[in-house]
Amino acid sequence: MPVSKAQQKAVHKYVKANYDRVELTVPRGQKETIRTHAAARGESVNGFVARAIRETMERDQTQPPEP
Repeated sequence: MPVSKAQQKAVHKYVKANYDRVELTVPRGQKETIRTHAAARGESVNGFVARAIRETMERDQTQPPEP
């Protein structure tokens, strides 16, 4: 079933109020590699990137910074 303009507007308003956006630039061709990897794990690209950031930040908490 198609989504109405009103529903699209409501979702956009909710996302704008509740989420921050981060732009990511990767070398040409890497986007498809990331998309394929995420799909193989049953994740969206956004979910994969968010998980990768979260897991790296958690790991970094337990390791001293590199010089």
